[in-house]
Amino acid sequence: MDLPGTRALLHLVLHAIVPLAVALAWPGRRWAETYALLLAGWLIDVDHLLADPIYAPGRCSIAFHPLHEPWAIVVYVAMLVPKRTRVFAVGLLIHIVLDGIDCVLMR
Repeated sequence: MDLPGTRALLHLVLHAIVPLAVALAWPGRRWAETYALLLAGWLIDVDHLLADPIYAPGRCSIAFHPLHEPWAIVVYVAMLVPKRTRVFAVGLLIHIVLDGIDCVLMR
C-alpha cells in the first residue's frame, strides 16, 4: 500500500542518500566533491519540463522522458570509460536505477 506521497518522498530521499553512500565509499576522492558530482546526475530531470504535466505521480520516467531513454542510458554507460566523466556518469546511472526502481514500485 502506498500512502499518498510516500513513494514519491522515498524516491527523493533515495536520490540524496544513495549518492552520499557512494561518495563516502569512493576511493581516493574528497567525499563532498564526489557527492556534488553524483548529485549532478539529477540534472537529467530537466527533461521533465518537456512533459505535460511536468510531474505525474503515476508516470514512469524510463523510456518516457528524452534523457531517460535507452539511447541516453547507453551514453551514460559510455561516459564511465573516461576518468574525467566517470563520477558524473555514475551519478547519472544511479539516477536511472532509482527511477527504474520507482517504476517497478508503481506496478
